[in-house]
Amino acid sequence: MSEISSPRPLPPTPPSSRPNAVAADQAVKLLQPLQGLLLSGETAKAEVIALKEVAQSFQLLLKLTLENGRQTTLEASSSRPIAQGTSLAVTALSETRLALAVLAGGNKPLTSLDLEQLPVGTLLQGKVVAREQLLQGRAQEVVYKVVVNLLNTQLAGSKLSLETPLALPVGSLLSAQVQGNQSLSFLPLSGRLDQLALSQQLASQSNRQGSLEGFFSALQGLRGSAEMSEGLRTSIDKLFGTLPDAAQLSTPKGLAAALENSGILLESKLLGGQGQALPNDLKANLLRLITQLLPSLSAGTPLAAATASSAMAQAMPALARDLLGSLGKASTRQQGLNFPLPSRLLQSMEGEADLEALLKLAAAAISRLQTHQLSSLAQSQVGSDGNLLTTWQLELPMRNHQELVPLQVKIQRDESNPQEKPEKKETLWKVELAFDIDPLGPLQIQAQLAHGRLSSQLWAERSSTVSLIDAELDNLRQRLNAAGVQVGELACSQGIPPRGPRTTLEQRWVDETA
Repeated sequence: MSEISSPRPLPPTPPSSRPNAVAADQAVKLLQPLQGLLLSGETAKAEVIALKEVAQSFQLLLKLTLENGRQTTLEASSSRPIAQGTSLAVTALSETRLALAVLAGGNKPLTSLDLEQLPVGTLLQGKVVAREQLLQGRAQEVVYKVVVNLLNTQLAGSKLSLETPLALPVGSLLSAQVQGNQSLSFLPLSGRLDQLALSQQLASQSNRQGSLEGFFSALQGLRGSAEMSEGLRTSIDKLFGTLPDAAQLSTPKGLAAALENSGILLESKLLGGQGQALPNDLKANLLRLITQLLPSLSAGTPLAAATASSAMAQAMPALARDLLGSLGKASTRQQGLNFPLPSRLLQSMEGEADLEALLKLAAAAISRLQTHQLSSLAQSQVGSDGNLLTTWQLELPMRNHQELVPLQVKIQRDESNPQEKPEKKETLWKVELAFDIDPLGPLQIQAQLAHGRLSSQLWAERSSTVSLIDAELDNLRQRLNAAGVQVGELACSQGIPPRGPRTTLEQRWVDETA
């Protein structure tokens, strides 16, 4: 994601001879009566929030703030333009006429930031309200003076004057991080919208997802149903037949095939023209199963459908601003970013299997796989130090005798910034596993590989499992050494891994060789 490099606030702009601001007090005509908002002679504060040229006059939209704090908007007609964002003192002359006066400093942009009000790292949102092209230096390089109306923090409503080589469109929304009293680092609008869309989708999929074990338990109950169509039975048998077992996952080739067919790569395969060659992909087989279930349901069966898209579209302007503001807050961390994803059973399957319930469980299972996919995207970022963190998060249903055990996997590759260390590119790997298998109970494993050295920490919730693993750690170390792997710390603890209020990029794994 590119940045605007250290834009510099400009000094105050000399008065311009162009009519782009109120030069003196003037009167405007209201397009609707005041209806008692202000009595004749009363004064209030106002701000120009929109300007439109109409024929030989200008139409203004004023945000009026009364003494009691109440705010309202008024439309007025003016013979001269008044710059958007201008702060005014308005006095009622009659029910349909106002006298306007520019407040002292009301139209003067800020040229520096108070770091006590806005410490370094503060996220600012703003809207571009003016832009002017300038030429600088002997090379006559083109730069733009941009005036931004701040939308958040205690400076909301204030203007900020900046220089940038980018021709930022008037009306565009921007997000920037404070780097100093005269330095900002901006994110392009497209990047913020991508992050906004990802945040929305992750929240949506996380709310709809359900655990894979509930879905596969329901499928096992349906396999012997006499009312099941032959096509549906074939799809279920094919789905179960493609699931890996523990023996397959214990070999490099079998594990690679299982990861490839976990569903995390389905969309990239389709984009690559492999739509007809996905017989073993878990997500593709779930989608095929749904197409078999739909015709089996009667036409009048009520199904859960996403019908709120039109209402969402209508609410997007205000919603987008709220969500863009929330992206900079740590409290909005999506639950879908947690690992492992918690068990979530939508519905118990009691008595005879129900096709409608099975359809809902299948859709929830797909949402769970997509939550892992979106979580992978959300955690794959370039850090402030330039390091590239790539994340693959997925879930594999593993056959263990007569039961299916969902195995959650997260793989992360942390590559150092080659510009910081051009002589040596450094790559660190981290793998996390989470599963619940009898008789061991819930287990979580974290392993780290750096400079050819492997370290691992295991967590088991049952004390008997901790004792069993402790007794086998020396054997594990010997087998790893025999395979040519340098082994660092190996340990097992009772409980679950600690999870603090931090993002993945805020920690870099400890280099034990340092």
